[in-house]
Amino acid sequence: QVQLVESGGGLVQPGGSLRLSCGASGSIARIYAMGWYRQAPGKQRELVAGITNGGTAKYTDSVKGRFTISRDNAKNSVYLQMNSLKPEDTAIYYCNTARMGDYVPFGSWGQGTQVTVSS
Repeated sequence: QVQLVESGGGLVQPGGSLRLSCGASGSIARIYAMGWYRQAPGKQRELVAGITNGGTAKYTDSVKGRFTISRDNAKNSVYLQMNSLKPEDTAIYYCNTARMGDYVPFGSWGQGTQVTVSS
């Protein structure tokens, strides 16, 4: 089982951008699906975006058109480009390996990376 480390979070003003990175301790080439998840204070963790080995992406409705997920199997990394950030995007963001189809996460959770959108 790979260990995952998230990075790239920070404080950004509304309308700003951030790029999150998720580095794996081992190869992700054979992992079919990877996902980015987030948990806001007082809320359940939710899927933000997922991507298959073939590059097919899935997004939750609230981030469609603003976020882009990508993966680089050669670098054992998954990325989340976040544009036009809103205060409601404030959360801890995590990456994880995910079940095919419904993106239910099944790996261990890392520390996550805090994203705060505020003026």
